[in-house]
Amino acid sequence: MKSRISRRQFLSSAVLGGTGILILSNSGPVSSYAANQKVGIGIVGVSGRGDWFVRTIPSLGEEVVALCDVNDRRAEGAFNRIPNARRYHDFRKMLDEMNKEIDAVTVATPDNTHAIISSTAMRAGKHVLCEKPLTHDVAEARALRETARKSKVATQMGNQGTASEAFRRSVELIQAGVLGEIREVLVWNTGGGPGHREPPKGEQPVPDYLKWDLWLGPAAYRPFHPDWLQWHIWRDFGAGQLGNWACHTMNVAFKALKIDSLWYAKSSGESGPIIKVKAEVSEITKTSFPRWEFIRYEVPARGELPAVALTWYNGRDGMEQKGIRRKLEELVGRTFDWTTDDGDEWKDWSRILVIGKDGMLLSNAHNTEFSLLPADKFKGFEGPPRTLPRSRGHEREWLDACRGGPPAMSNFDYAGPLAEFVLLGNVATLFDQAIEFDPIAMKIVNSPEADRALRREYRDGWSL
Repeated sequence: MKSRISRRQFLSSAVLGGTGILILSNSGPVSSYAANQKVGIGIVGVSGRGDWFVRTIPSLGEEVVALCDVNDRRAEGAFNRIPNARRYHDFRKMLDEMNKEIDAVTVATPDNTHAIISSTAMRAGKHVLCEKPLTHDVAEARALRETARKSKVATQMGNQGTASEAFRRSVELIQAGVLGEIREVLVWNTGGGPGHREPPKGEQPVPDYLKWDLWLGPAAYRPFHPDWLQWHIWRDFGAGQLGNWACHTMNVAFKALKIDSLWYAKSSGESGPIIKVKAEVSEITKTSFPRWEFIRYEVPARGELPAVALTWYNGRDGMEQKGIRRKLEELVGRTFDWTTDDGDEWKDWSRILVIGKDGMLLSNAHNTEFSLLPADKFKGFEGPPRTLPRSRGHEREWLDACRGGPPAMSNFDYAGPLAEFVLLGNVATLFDQAIEFDPIAMKIVNSPEADRALRREYRDGWSL
């Protein structure tokens, strides 16, 4: 019996076999059972971070069929690079008009629109790779995780270090008990924030190359002012250094210490496990982000794993004024170089230190390098056998999942809780008190005002 199948049906059913399709186990290369079938990808957000996908996706042998961006000036380079792709300003129109051609979508827009684009794409049956921090706020991260489960599409958050050998080996070493009992994790980033900024005043003409209403997305409408385009500094549009970096740097501890298990723990009684978060900041500002912030996450026990405290230090000035830099240098056993004129800007300025009873693990901002400390103790140490699957690359891992292979390691079922955990820090910086978060109920149980800050109102015409 002969029947015609769409290219989407082919991609989703390839691993199940069928006439003319070779059945292979998941341990084999997924490309071998769909070698002649490219994944059709729509790239939403094609400049800045989006340029990575504009360059990477074609290099992996896949087909970029659509490019979508609200800023024609910034998108010009991508349009010229992939001239055969159809061009759009509105991702909704792209998904509607090219439903049959698009199998998957990458999202690399300002944080404010990550959730709405990813959710719309998943509900249209498209696989999604969304850049970190996955969403703008905690409630959106929960919504994306639930939507991904319902839609049964392949997902991945763009914290690319997850695919590295260093990340996976670090997780294996920690979970094998090489460091002993772990009760403290320290994470730092010298970047800091802008401090308090008043919203721009006045109105200026919208440039003819910018679709202002689409740029705003679900955020409250306001007249155009070019200062808004510095979106990283504004809470309405960005997620600060926590959003920029913590989904990378905290990742190894979140995974290795099984903090994500709290999102799936069985609750005893009416409430689930409680994560306490307390922030010390240079100033409380509701429009932008503090110049420096120290955020302590107190994580309860997870099965046999003891309670652990994870502290995020952000902002060089605050770290030096409060003696944090000296404390970290003493722990690591050397002086840090926080200058950028010697090419070392990807090193000591941002790291994570996992502190165990029997040793420490020091990793870089992306979790793509690590060392065991003290160095003398671990000289020549090989460690336990490798147990985690190794990755062919972050994007390849997602593309393999699009073709029916195993879920990518940073799929939304894992990345959603990681994003919630990270973004809780931004909520904590708004309040001069510890907040108590129930990850099962997605609720701050000790402050109705803080609980409201887990979500935001979408303006009319925009909905998850």
